[in-house]
Amino acid sequence: MSNPAPLQGPAASLREVGGSGVLHPAAHTLGGLEAASASPVHDLLPGKQVLLGSSRVTRLLPTLGRRLVGAWAFVDHFGPDDVATDPGMQVPPHPHTGLQTVSWLLEGEVHHRDSLGSDVLIRPRELGLMTAGRAIAHSEQSPVPHPAMLHGAQLWVALPDAARATAPAFEHVTGLPGFAADGLRATVFLGSMAGATSPGSTHSPLVGVDLDLVAGADVELPLEPGFEYAVLASVGSAELDSGPVPAGGMAYLGSGRRSLRLRTDAPARLLLLGGEPFEEQIVMWWNFIGRSGEEIAASRDAWQAGELFPAVPGWGDERTPAPPLPAGTLKPRGRER
Repeated sequence: MSNPAPLQGPAASLREVGGSGVLHPAAHTLGGLEAASASPVHDLLPGKQVLLGSSRVTRLLPTLGRRLVGAWAFVDHFGPDDVATDPGMQVPPHPHTGLQTVSWLLEGEVHHRDSLGSDVLIRPRELGLMTAGRAIAHSEQSPVPHPAMLHGAQLWVALPDAARATAPAFEHVTGLPGFAADGLRATVFLGSMAGATSPGSTHSPLVGVDLDLVAGADVELPLEPGFEYAVLASVGSAELDSGPVPAGGMAYLGSGRRSLRLRTDAPARLLLLGGEPFEEQIVMWWNFIGRSGEEIAASRDAWQAGELFPAVPGWGDERTPAPPLPAGTLKPRGRER
């Protein structure tokens, strides 16, 4: 595909950090334990509305005052968008290092291709888990034809130092495990909860669960007190035992909880993300996670030079150009701005 369609609709929800829509993306410094709450809190995170083409998406992590939840380093919530009359998601090949990407759909389909040769159609309640490790490139597109609606989340997990140079890999898991309670259907897409364990590979203690609640649900979830947690209300709103989380919002809950009570007046879908506080300090810029500015610059130079990152089949030599590095030195400093 020598001339891909321009990014439209929700495509950029995956790529304000990872695409050509930002000329000078900022570097994010994150990690360390000084800002990880050792006790329960209820902080509504100030999501950033990102205008990409004609669509708006919500960047919820990193955000002002909060850069990580466990090893979860990036949360974009996109849709629901009506893509019946446009190409939908069109994200050409781009690189990643030092992280895992999690594609989680509530509606629609995404065609994933990568430099390993993976060629997979991801649907709702299916795990698309890509481990970048030392280097990978991939593309994401709405298939032709595609469903009328597109809605989901793009999530990144920072790899710890011991795993960040691992070989790249891609996992597509259908039939994910879960559990049910009165008014709740839960799907565990990473980690473990309530006896259900996802087969998806993890490299640090963490959990990701999709919670589908009926109107009037009132349930209590078991939590790990050593994990910190956040809840994204991807559909509808909910009342947590510590306070509300509005539709489209995300609440950071800290750690020290052994359970979490959820109540809803109307049907709702929530994403529960958690993990042990990430001890390492790291640098995140564009699509790369590293440990120094020099490492990030080297990854960028390799991508620009056509080195290190193999081509994605079906795209020829086409690739998303890297934006310029920001002025100054990229340094790891901590978890808060």
